[in-house]
Parts: sequence; structure tokens; C-alpha cells
Amino acid sequence: MGRMTAVLPHPERDEIRIEAVLHALADPVRLRIVRELAQSEEGMSCGVQLDLGISPSTLTHHVRTLREAGVVRVQPRGTSRISSLRRDDLDALYPGLLDGILAAPR
Repeated sequence: MGRMTAVLPHPERDEIRIEAVLHALADPVRLRIVRELAQSEEGMSCGVQLDLGISPSTLTHHVRTLREAGVVRVQPRGTSRISSLRRDDLDALYPGLLDGILAAPR
């Protein structure tokens, strides 16, 4: 019997709060993850495609913080979890916020 992959909870668009988004984006590692995801149309498996120099458990914590804030969507694909930026939701709720953050000097 195969292992079932649980669907992770995500806030609906109207549940996304600016305080949670700003808190999630305030961390340099999470900001780097978001910048990388902004370059990927299909999303990515952060643990495989990004070398962040952090442990897998720390990466899981950062991605969970971004997911719970409504910044990213994480979906199972095979044995991986693919993260993608929720740009449509963030742009609809907070126009220009994401563009401003992504354009800021590193």
C-alpha cells in the first residue's frame, strides 16, 4: 500500500494578513526563497533546487512559515513538495508589495 501525501493547509486569499506576510518576508532566508520562486513559473522543490546552506528541518520551518502566511503554495508532486509563489493572491491583496520587495537591493 502506497504512502498517502497529506494536503497541506493554506490560508484562503481573504485570510491572508499583511502582518503575517511582512513577518514571513522579514527573514533573509525566506526572502531568498521567495526571490528564487519569483523566477520559477512552475514552482520548485526548494530542498532539491536551492542550496541555502541550512538543514532540511530548518528549510521545512521556513517554507512552512511562508505557506502559513499565504506567501507560497506547497503541493505534493510525486515524492516531492513543489513550492510556488502566490503572486496573484498577493498582488490582488497588496498591489505593488511583492514587486517592491523583489526589486529591493539584496
